Amino acid sequence: MTDMQAAQLIQPGEALRIETLPVPEPQEGEVLIKVAACGLCGTDLHLAVDGDLPVEHTPITLGHEAAGTIAALGTGVTNYTVGDRVAMFPSAFCGTCRFCVIGRESLCDRSKVYGMARNGALADYVTAPAHSLIAIPDEVPFDIAAIITDGVSTPYHALRGRGQLQAGESVAVIGCGGLGTHAVILARLMGAGKIIAIDVQEEARERALSLGANYAYDPTDAGFIKQMRADVGAMGVDLALEFVGRAKTAETAIRLLDKTGRCVLVGVGMERPSLPPTVAFVGREQSVLGSFGMNKADIVDLFALVAAGRLDLTNSVSARYPLSRANDALQHLARKEVSVVRVIVEPGS
Repeated sequence: MTDMQAAQLIQPGEALRIETLPVPEPQEGEVLIKVAACGLCGTDLHLAVDGDLPVEHTPITLGHEAAGTIAALGTGVTNYTVGDRVAMFPSAFCGTCRFCVIGRESLCDRSKVYGMARNGALADYVTAPAHSLIAIPDEVPFDIAAIITDGVSTPYHALRGRGQLQAGESVAVIGCGGLGTHAVILARLMGAGKIIAIDVQEEARERALSLGANYAYDPTDAGFIKQMRADVGAMGVDLALEFVGRAKTAETAIRLLDKTGRCVLVGVGMERPSLPPTVAFVGREQSVLGSFGMNKADIVDLFALVAAGRLDLTNSVSARYPLSRANDALQHLARKEVSVVRVIVEPGS
C-alpha cells in the first residue's frame, strides 16, 4: 500500500486529472480511511466545472461527502481501530474553537473543507482528524452514509437546528433538487402538518408529491401564492426553506410566511434579495435565518434513523461511477437532470 489513485483539480473549471499519488500518512490525531463511497454535490460543480469557487491550493483532491473503513491510525488515536466503518464530517474542524465546543462544527474558526483547503475523498485513501469522524452503524450502507454527511444532513439541520420545526407545522420547500427532495422526506418524518413543494420543473414537483408533499406549485404561475393560502387554510406557512440561492426565490420564501413564520435560507449565491419593510417583520414576528451545513450531531441522528428503518434513502443514489470516471460523474450531475438526487463515486469499484 504505497500508491493510490486520486481525482485532482489542477485548474478550477477544468476536468479533474486522475493521478497516481503516494498513500498519505496519518499525522498525530488522524486516521487513514480507505474510501468506499464519495458523493458529489453542487460545490464540486462550482470547483471543477464552473471554476467560480476559490481553493487554497492546487493541485487538490476533491470530495467532501465520504465513508469508508479505517486503514491506519496516527499516533494518539485510541477511540478507533483498523477496520472500523466511519464517515467524514465534510470539513476537518479543529474541535477546540468557540463553535466546535458547543457542537456547531460547520462554523469552526479553523475549518479546512475537503477539496478546497485539504485533500478530499475522491481517492482510494484520505486522512481525517479522528475527532471529526462519525461511526457508521452496520445497518447503514457506505453509499447512504456518504450522502447523509452533506446531502441529507444539510436540509435536516435547516429543518431542525435553524427552522425549529414543530410537529403539525406547515413547511414550504423552494427548490426540490437533491437537498429539497430530502427536505420533503425529512419534514414528513418529523411530523410536519402540510408540506408545500415549489419548483419550476414539473418532474421535480411530481417527485415531491410522491415523497410526501401535500401540494406542489410552479412559482412562475402568477396566482400560486393565493392558491397556496387557500389550500393551506392560512395566510402562509410556519416555515419556508429556500434551496436555490437566488434573490427572487429568497424573496418568495419570505412572502410565503404566516405570522411568526421563519424563513431559512440554505441556497448559496451572490445576489442580494430585497426585504419587506421592517414593520412587516416586527408586526408579524417573522424571522429570516441562514443555515450553513450541519452539526456532527445531525449526522449521528440521521444514521440512527436509517439504522432503525425509519428513514429510507435507497432511492437517493441516482448513479454510481468508479473513480476513473469521476469526470463523467461530474458531467452527469452538471446536466441537472430532474431525476438525479445524488451521484456517487466508488473508489476501488
